[in-house]
This record gives sequence, structure tokens and C-alpha cells, in this order.
Amino acid sequence: MSALSRLEVRHWSLAGLAFCVLMMAVALSLEHLVGLEPCPLCIFQRVAVIVAGLVFAVAAIHNPGGRLGAVLYGLLSLGAVGTGIGVAWRHLWLQSLPADEVPSCGPGLDYMLDILPLQQVVNRVLSGSGECADIDFLLLGVSLPGWTLVGFVVLALAPLGLLLTAFRER
Repeated sequence: MSALSRLEVRHWSLAGLAFCVLMMAVALSLEHLVGLEPCPLCIFQRVAVIVAGLVFAVAAIHNPGGRLGAVLYGLLSLGAVGTGIGVAWRHLWLQSLPADEVPSCGPGLDYMLDILPLQQVVNRVLSGSGECADIDFLLLGVSLPGWTLVGFVVLALAPLGLLLTAFRER
């Protein structure tokens, strides 16, 4: 039996939670220490990290012994991580557009949240904003949404581990 197959719900959940904390620490450091302001899509990616982290925290505290709990927490956290992957992918796509095809900048996220219903805010942010297409920072030639996408892919190992725990031979 491999070491990974012996990990329980709590172990996978704590690993996922720790990675979420790391991702948020990097994001907040870049914002407050480097001075990079997050665009609306960056904020949505942060929300996905926070939601995944909350699911992992509850799963670690609960530590269900049966398959149902492991499957439930695995699917919930995988949904949050999958949403993050989708938003990061969309962000990268916006950054790849030629300058003449970039959507115009609309109102800020705070303003939209004040005057529009949440569904319309989500639709407008995901349809694109010129500020989300700006590339303010590169590390090894990869923009921040690219690194966030890599982070979400790595983070997806935790929900997959939860699902592995649920379906392994008992």
C-alpha cells in the first residue's frame, strides 16, 4: 500500500488548506508589499481559493470516516478549485487578446456590486474588462493568472486525494 493511499480525509484537507493559505499569502503579499492592485478576475480567483480553503477547514475538523463525507468534501472542494481554474483560464485568454480586441474597461467591481444584482456582476466580470487584460507582472515569463492556474492545478490534488480516500479498498 502506497503512502498516499493511507492518507485520511483530515490529511488531504489539511494539505489543501495549507496550500490555500500559501496562495492567499502570495496574493496578499503582491498586493500589499509589491503594490499590485487585483483586478475583478483576480478577486474572483481569490474567492475560489477562500471557498476551497473553507471546505478543506470544515473537512479537516469533521474528518468523516465514511465514504459519503469524503466524496462530499472532495466534490465541494473540487468544484471551488475547478471554478478557480476556469476563471484563471479566462483571465489568461483575456491577456492573450490583441490590443484592438480587448474589451473596454467598465465600472469598478465595488461600484457594480453596489448597483447591480450579483448575477449581472458575475456575468460582466467574466465577459471581460480591459483592466483584466493588463499584464502588470511577469515571473519567468508567466503572468500572475498563469501562476494562479498552476496553483489551482496543484491544489486540485487535494480534492482528488479526498476522492481517492473515498474509493480506495477498505
